[in-house]
Amino acid sequence: MIAKENLSNYLPFFSDLRLLDALANEGKIMEIKSGETIIEPGQFIKMVPILLSGSIKVLRLDEEGKELLLYYIDPGETCALSLTCCSSNRASEIRAVAEEDSVLLSVPVGKHEKWTEEFKQWKDYVTDSYRIKFQELLKTLDAVAFKRMDERLMRYLVTKMKQLKTNELATTHQEIANELGTSREVISRLLKQLEKKKWIELGRNIIYIRDDFEELIHKLN
Repeated sequence: MIAKENLSNYLPFFSDLRLLDALANEGKIMEIKSGETIIEPGQFIKMVPILLSGSIKVLRLDEEGKELLLYYIDPGETCALSLTCCSSNRASEIRAVAEEDSVLLSVPVGKHEKWTEEFKQWKDYVTDSYRIKFQELLKTLDAVAFKRMDERLMRYLVTKMKQLKTNELATTHQEIANELGTSREVISRLLKQLEKKKWIELGRNIIYIRDDFEELIHKLN
């Protein structure tokens, strides 16, 4: 059983002691290694994942297997698309991957449905999760539809830097291309342009980002 006292440290927005007791008694701790896939398209989701620590990226795959990064899940958050699938008993349409070593609290689907009626804080948490992630999906849609690839790349780098809390991103050009839905050649060319401007420095599977990179982007807008 998960200690209620420890759980409240990770989920301070839950003040209802009955809900915390239910989470501690019914929830299961899952440790996920960086790069490990949590759910694939076509699989059925049997639990509501609440991220306690780490970072998870949620991706959409097309028929050819190309990926598009939809949004990240931060500590304290859950996945709105997972909630939709488990509530309607539908197979997953997304892929979720641990961006770094992460810890999840897994809540059984049946408890989620029961708690929505029983606990106002749980119902509010689920509603807020839908709202927040829907807004992030709209930002992704806007970026794909209206932003140039160089703008999308710069915002991607800033988001990833904030997500991982580091200026050194361990990633490949192909991985970035996959998540932005473009080719490796395009990403390599754009990264080299940023390097020429001395905004970033490219290493072997490492991208070093200047501290004022985000400020430089804002000046362009």
